[in-house]
Amino acid sequence: GEVCTMINKKYKEFLPSMQSAEDLAARVDGLASNIDLLRAGIENEVQRDLNVAVAEFTELKQQLERDTLVLSILKKLQEFDTAIKDYNTALLEKKYVAAAQQLEKARSSLKMLESRKGFELKILKALGTELTVQTQNTLYHLGEEWQKLAVWKLPPSKESSSLESVMHSELHLRTVPSKEEEIAGPPVASVLQAFAVLGELHTKLKIFGQLLLKYILKPLISYPSLQPFTEEQSDVFILRFKSEEPNLDHSSPVEVFHKIQLVFEVLHKYLLNVPLEQPAEDKKECRVTLAELLGDMIWEELSDCLIQNCLVNSIPSNSSKLEQYIEVIKSTEEFEKALKNMQFLKGDTTDLLEYARNVNSHFANKKCQDVIVAARNLMTSEIHNTVKITPDSCVALPKLPGPVAGDHLKVEKTPKLLHNDVVNLENETKLSQYTFSLPTCRISSSVEKLMELAYQTLLEATASTDQCCIQLFYSVRNIFQLFYDVVPTYHKENLQKLPQLAAIHHNNCMYIAHHLLTLGHQFRYRLTNILCDGAATFVDLVPGFRRLGMECFLAQMRVQKGEILERLSSARNFSNMDDEENYCAANKAVRQVLHQLKRLGKVWQDVLPVTVYCKAMGTLLNTALSEIVTRIAALEDISAEDADRLYSLCRTMVEEGPQVFTPLPEDDKNKKYQEEVPVYVQKWMTFKELMILLQANLQEIVDQWADGKGPLAAEFSAAEVKSLIRALFQNTERRAAALAKIK
Repeated sequence: GEVCTMINKKYKEFLPSMQSAEDLAARVDGLASNIDLLRAGIENEVQRDLNVAVAEFTELKQQLERDTLVLSILKKLQEFDTAIKDYNTALLEKKYVAAAQQLEKARSSLKMLESRKGFELKILKALGTELTVQTQNTLYHLGEEWQKLAVWKLPPSKESSSLESVMHSELHLRTVPSKEEEIAGPPVASVLQAFAVLGELHTKLKIFGQLLLKYILKPLISYPSLQPFTEEQSDVFILRFKSEEPNLDHSSPVEVFHKIQLVFEVLHKYLLNVPLEQPAEDKKECRVTLAELLGDMIWEELSDCLIQNCLVNSIPSNSSKLEQYIEVIKSTEEFEKALKNMQFLKGDTTDLLEYARNVNSHFANKKCQDVIVAARNLMTSEIHNTVKITPDSCVALPKLPGPVAGDHLKVEKTPKLLHNDVVNLENETKLSQYTFSLPTCRISSSVEKLMELAYQTLLEATASTDQCCIQLFYSVRNIFQLFYDVVPTYHKENLQKLPQLAAIHHNNCMYIAHHLLTLGHQFRYRLTNILCDGAATFVDLVPGFRRLGMECFLAQMRVQKGEILERLSSARNFSNMDDEENYCAANKAVRQVLHQLKRLGKVWQDVLPVTVYCKAMGTLLNTALSEIVTRIAALEDISAEDADRLYSLCRTMVEEGPQVFTPLPEDDKNKKYQEEVPVYVQKWMTFKELMILLQANLQEIVDQWADGKGPLAAEFSAAEVKSLIRALFQNTERRAAALAKIK
């Protein structure tokens, strides 16, 4: 019973909550069906109306866009038209800037029209043509005005560069606008600003700048005597030249800067102090002026010209004048500043000043350049102008600076002192006393000058700044390398053709080599401090110069030997001398050789050092004697008459040969060398022995041979003597006996 009660109780509680859930469900169903009705309504009616509205709206929007576009095109056409109208009015009143601005307005309207796709109007082409015509018309008017504003009076073009013709150049600048134009403001400004608006200013200024450079600025730099000269008339300002006697070949930079500044001041005042566009209210400051534009166009060329033709020449050529250069640096600075104030130059431009301030380096470069040019001129001058040098001669030198205080080494004041030192060394080192002195000979005066130039330059180096000192030292080394390369090539033909020049060149090279041994030594105090230790020397160049001299001279010797052998080859081998014709040919050959040697003896006289002279002449005479001996020793048959004639030819050689030795101009001093000929001519004794053979009988020959111990054996081999005996004597018992003793 208790369970039932519980169930009833629960059931009673449950019923009401179920009831309320059912009510809720019924209400939801009602709401859902309402929504369905509403959706059906929307889908069927409202949506349709909405679609119609959107379609209408889109159509209206497109219509509006079309209308706006047409309207904007009509507006642009109207703007174009107005601009052209205003342009015409402005042009008539000569308001060039306004006219140009209207043209540019019309141009931008036309650009807009042309950019519209889908509206290719026929009219656009006509408008474009109209605009071009009007622009050209304006440029024509502006051109005419510009020509009145700046008038060039130039010399006829044929003779544009001489001082005479430059004198005729004038530039006229109009200063006052004529009355009816006063409304347009200063004419210069309006004309040039109008050019700027139309984009043509650059071309106009460029032409003006080129004329300015060619006819005014560059001549002022090139001709020291030109002075710019200005004259003001009522409505025109004239810039022309007058000529004054210049005091120097090159004008000083200070003067040139002064003249050019004057020209720029005139231009600035009357022509170029014009902003490129009309002032805008808000930004007063940053307007580009014409001066700046022109400066941009011509400055590079002008500054190059100033450096090359003015500053370069003003660089001092010796170190003592470097001090005074401060003045040039100062005036360069002022010149650049003045041009910057007039706005011709941008604030950061310092080409000229940098160049001027770098004077020490330019000084060194210029000095080195001058040294090399001078050296080259000396090397290409004639070799045959000579001076005589003796063991005592030394280069004409300014007094050399002593060593720095505290340097305990003693100074060699002159080569003389050096010479004595060497003699003291002699026993130890086996140097001849002449190691450091030159034998007497002749050298080209140009080479003596070259050596003086080298010493001078080194002396200058010791007084210069370190950088300059190094450069000068190396340019002296360059002098010698240049000599080594230039002289043999430049004078090549003459050195081959002319024996005297070959001898002088030989001496020149030996003279240079001699000086190079000690050249660095004399300046060592100053140079070694700067150049790495011991580099201040020229000793390494010595062997090259000795070789250069030797090779040239030996080449000449080969030429001379060739000629001797060539002449002797026409002597018909010295055979059959009993034939008159053969004898004449041989005699002529011997005479020619002697003549050649005599001529050489003359051209080398007083030129070559005596020892070299004697060796050279000895070698050549030896060539002739040696060739004659060889030819005669090779003969197979020598008749008695042949032998006599051969003997007399040989006697000519022996008597006249020594006379070609004339090393000195004073005849009496040459005897000594002529007597010493056997010392210089290797085959002299051989030749004498051959002469004895040609005159001797068999017994005398055997005596001369003396079992291989006599004088004959000293000069000829057994085979040669036997061959000569067979040629000279008939085949007899006595000949056989004699031959048996020669072995």
